[in-house]
Amino acid sequence: MTIELLIHAIVRQTTILIAQLATSGGTRAPLAQVASQVFLDLVRELERQGVSRKVSADMFGLGLRTYQRKIQRYTESSTERGRSLWVAVLDYVQSRGMVTRAEVMLRFAGDDETLVRGVLRDLCDSQLVSAAGTGAGVVYRSTSDHERGLMQKLRASEGLDELLWAIVYREGPLAEPELAKLTELETSELELSITRLVQSKRVERGEDGLLKATNLVIPLGSPVGWEASVFDHFKAMVNTVTGRLREDRATANPSDRVGGSTYTLEVWPGHPLEHEAFETLKRLRAELSDLRQRINRESHGRPSPESLTRVLVYLGQCVIPHDGASEEDEP
Repeated sequence: MTIELLIHAIVRQTTILIAQLATSGGTRAPLAQVASQVFLDLVRELERQGVSRKVSADMFGLGLRTYQRKIQRYTESSTERGRSLWVAVLDYVQSRGMVTRAEVMLRFAGDDETLVRGVLRDLCDSQLVSAAGTGAGVVYRSTSDHERGLMQKLRASEGLDELLWAIVYREGPLAEPELAKLTELETSELELSITRLVQSKRVERGEDGLLKATNLVIPLGSPVGWEASVFDHFKAMVNTVTGRLREDRATANPSDRVGGSTYTLEVWPGHPLEHEAFETLKRLRAELSDLRQRINRESHGRPSPESLTRVLVYLGQCVIPHDGASEEDEP
């Protein structure tokens, strides 16, 4: 029961983060595929850990047949190879503007009819497609040009290079097809970004064709690249927690090389240590930046060993004002 409660709490905090990212800067990022992406990522990770599909289906509370159909619905279409059925159906409806159910079924005759119906239902639930009529007379309409234009605008490339740089640094070395699968970017967009990263020497392409990055530095206060910083912070936190979970948690001690601690410092105006509490992050950043520079100087010019240890340290700090009033006291 404790694990279930922990998972629920973590999912809740993750949804808060996703909602904040989706609405940052006044934008409204499309979230229609988030649920399918989370489902497929969980499926892949469970399989990577050696969990059978029968057990995975049970973990999701689904019958094996239903579970397999759901996976098929979100993976490659039999009619249009190389794209998910979900994306293929959405693109078809949008290209036609208005289409009957019979036309959709004819277009995707190579796919299981139940899967196609499920995708249409998902698209309607996501409000990317609307339906009118009943039975065989159902007509599907695409969303407005304004909404589609907004989605395209949100895919602007500002900050894209930095985010891909962070992904290559944390997940690499990666082949381009692997990176394409991870990011789901259009081929042309991905290739242009990789070219810029290689030319700027932020990313290297090895003789084996794999992409790798030996460092990742997003300058403090940089006008672009905050997305990369968010990903890097979150990835560091996940690495730390999962690394600790893989160890014997019953033998924790202050000298552990893997782990984390959270400290809450409560101060008020005039408190003798108020300034020190606020300046802690700045001081620790300076110390770690100096350490990183000294390590880089010592490593410069030396051949890289076949194996090395990456010590990942994540620092975060926020300030939560509290005036003593409860929510019920607020107007």
